[in-house]
Amino acid sequence: MPSFHNGAVEIAYLDEGEGDPVLLVHGFASSKNVNWVYPAWVSDLKQAGRRVIALDNRGHGESAKLYDAAQYDIAVMANDVIALLDHLGIARADIMGYSLGARITAELAREQPRRLRSAILGGIGIGLIEGGGPGENVAAALEAPSLQDVTDPVGRTFRAFADQTRSDRRALAACLRGSRRLMTAGQAAAIGVPVLIAVGTRDEIAGSAAALGKIIPGSEVVDIPNRDHMRAVGDKVYKAGVIDFLSRRP
Repeated sequence: MPSFHNGAVEIAYLDEGEGDPVLLVHGFASSKNVNWVYPAWVSDLKQAGRRVIALDNRGHGESAKLYDAAQYDIAVMANDVIALLDHLGIARADIMGYSLGARITAELAREQPRRLRSAILGGIGIGLIEGGGPGENVAAALEAPSLQDVTDPVGRTFRAFADQTRSDRRALAACLRGSRRLMTAGQAAAIGVPVLIAVGTRDEIAGSAAALGKIIPGSEVVDIPNRDHMRAVGDKVYKAGVIDFLSRRP
């Protein structure tokens, strides 16, 4: 798997297919494989005529593991995405993130609009502004000696997922603590690139997609029917909405 260095931090990535580039940013405790390869996003986007790039966020997958929460600020993680575009010589790309990856994508849309043709925010709604989702309960669960020691139900879900993916749980706890900065409504309202928001109708972590859509000017919303936060990722309605949205980009 190819990799590059952003400063001292090694970032693993994949780069497949030909056509206009779309860059994928996975969610917390996931990886490029879990979020994008195994649910066939990479193959489906390649079939749609796209060059598909996906990175392992710092602390995840095959990228470097760091244990200082300050190294996981949203702006720092967003800089890894820009550094990857620079490494590949790509001036502008469509960028899609899921959950934490969507918060990174929203940060890029606000701070680096000239690098984005569009932003696709999957698995995040008004939670981008109001918060919610995994908190210190999940960080404590990740640091617990074993799954049996975790009583918090949300903590148990994330701990079981981290164990299943053989993640570095200490790095994930640092990431969770360092990446919780929210976006203000004014900052979200200043996003000017084309935006698609896609959230499962049973997602209790992301918050309302429609509420966020009312704040980001001109944004489009896709409701992913009967899917919660974990099961929406590979849904066919989500994919169809994204491929249609991308097909309409100038």
